Amino acid sequence: MASTANAREIHNFTSLATQWWNEDGPMKPLHALNPTRMGIVKRWLGGDLKGMRILDVGCGGGIVCEPLARMGATVTGIDAGAENIEAAKAHAAESGLKIKYECTTAEDHAGQYDAVLALEIVEHVDDPALFLENIVRLCKPNGTIIVSTLNRTPKSFALGIVAAEYILRWVPRGTHTWSKFKKPSELAAMMTGTKVTNMTGLVYDPLRGAFAENSRDVDVNYFLCARKSGR
Repeated sequence: MASTANAREIHNFTSLATQWWNEDGPMKPLHALNPTRMGIVKRWLGGDLKGMRILDVGCGGGIVCEPLARMGATVTGIDAGAENIEAAKAHAAESGLKIKYECTTAEDHAGQYDAVLALEIVEHVDDPALFLENIVRLCKPNGTIIVSTLNRTPKSFALGIVAAEYILRWVPRGTHTWSKFKKPSELAAMMTGTKVTNMTGLVYDPLRGAFAENSRDVDVNYFLCARKSGR
């Protein structure tokens, strides 16, 4: 099966592998938005995650996997970058958490999960349609798929690229390519065999220095939840 992984994108993130858990380093924006996005994920998965089998695709250093494991879920994290997986394994061991990590891609990973997460990764793959097709395949019938990414709007260009990469320097220049951002309607159309159940936005509050959920504003960062069709 053809891979959707992009070699340049993998290199960009593996070069920062030692910085995944540095909350004041290049991953600072992810740490800043993590409490809010984990709240969204928990709510959309029904609140009680105990015993739920969850796959995090593009897990990086485990920033999402670890909170899920603490909530009682049985978590698997996969990433195409070996250095990212090693960083994730090391931090989980230090934290006393049991999480299964594998250096592989969604195309190569077989199995059925109650929920599959693809957070902040769609904008980094070569073939989003094929990637999402495989994401859906990994989820069992009636399972939940949660995707977060950036909308393709003038506002997302101004804030997600110009401000974040060049003015505030939250992330390295070249981290994002605006043409690879997907509108919610485009994302939903690619998730064949599912029904969209929820969508919400994420906005930055400069006064608090944190991200907040705003269901009325999906112009920049947004989350989409879909339910896979039953048998």
